[in-house]
Amino acid sequence: MARFTRDEDVFRDEDMLREDYQPDSIAARDDELAAYENALQPVINGAQPRNIFLYGKAGVGKTAVTRFLLSHLKQDVAEYDDVDLSVYWLNCTNFSSSYQVAANLVNLLRPANQQISTTGYPQQTVFDMLYEELEDVGGTVLLVLDEIDHIGEDDDILYELPRARSNGYLDTVKPGVIGISNDFGFRETLSPKVKDTLCEEEIHFPPYQAPELESILTQRVDGALREDALSAGVLQLCAAIAAQDTGSARQALDLLYKAGDIARTHGDPPIVEEHVREASQELERGQIRHGMRELTHHGHLTLIATLSLAFEEQMPARVREIYPVYRTVADQSGTDPLVRRRMHDHLADLAMVGILQRTVRNEGRAGGQYHEYEFDVPLDLVCDVVRELDDIATPSVVARHI
Repeated sequence: MARFTRDEDVFRDEDMLREDYQPDSIAARDDELAAYENALQPVINGAQPRNIFLYGKAGVGKTAVTRFLLSHLKQDVAEYDDVDLSVYWLNCTNFSSSYQVAANLVNLLRPANQQISTTGYPQQTVFDMLYEELEDVGGTVLLVLDEIDHIGEDDDILYELPRARSNGYLDTVKPGVIGISNDFGFRETLSPKVKDTLCEEEIHFPPYQAPELESILTQRVDGALREDALSAGVLQLCAAIAAQDTGSARQALDLLYKAGDIARTHGDPPIVEEHVREASQELERGQIRHGMRELTHHGHLTLIATLSLAFEEQMPARVREIYPVYRTVADQSGTDPLVRRRMHDHLADLAMVGILQRTVRNEGRAGGQYHEYEFDVPLDLVCDVVRELDDIATPSVVARHI
């Protein structure tokens, strides 16, 4: 008897619920599609592309709409002999400077055997290499810089690229930049000259409302799920949870996918509301684990010091109570401890991402105002992450629990 057999009860094509699935049509983004199409119109006209800046929270359709429209644009320009369109896509998540973006664009445009090092060159030299590669491509070139907000205030590339032609660095090629940002505040950090250049066309993608999320889910389920695999109310619950939390289509789709996986694993189809609630809890726990794993080394030291006090039932605790434990853990781990104020910044970061709960206390003239911290997540989740940290000396009270 075969150990693995095809799923016959829940999923027909589960890939349709994944983040990287590209639907044949875009639901609940009519206004944004219209504005985006208008901004891309010069390309089909054979003119210089406009520079476009998209912003909105993660999961609200920026990347999906961009892929959808650029796919259609590449098909449609094929009907015109005087338009030669090339599109290059660079995700900037791991880049913190204009230099890194420019160097990686050069490598994106070059064959594998002609790649350059991403360190060691003067920045202008890398820009000149990029201009040379763009000229070799020729025609109209759209450069999509996804999650461009990761470069922070080092925004030279966002001025140089859109202005390269007018500044005489490019001759025949017509470049256009599409910047995509999850950070609402990133635009405000841009220098005035970059705002004038990059933000030629701005399109804001607001969070989805529950009815919009429900329409997106409805669009997917016919192909993704088998007939009778879904009970009444499930799509509405997925949409409501996601709308109240992030307004993200990604979250709504993840909820439905995880709920279906739970139903499949338990051999308990169809998908019901209880599966969705269980999926929501599991996904939230996964996000918490991910958030803790992504902390810096001193963030982990601060986390372990606070966990130590929690196991000693000394919570909630003030900074003055956590700091000595942090110093001890740092010393035993062979790390120079931060000053108290900097360690407090890491406590504040843990509170900001929801791992700790911070309460302001005010004892008037006698005691003044101070903060108390305690865990806002189950300690077993914290232990799961701490168990993976090999570079930190774990206090004995913590070690007994992991």
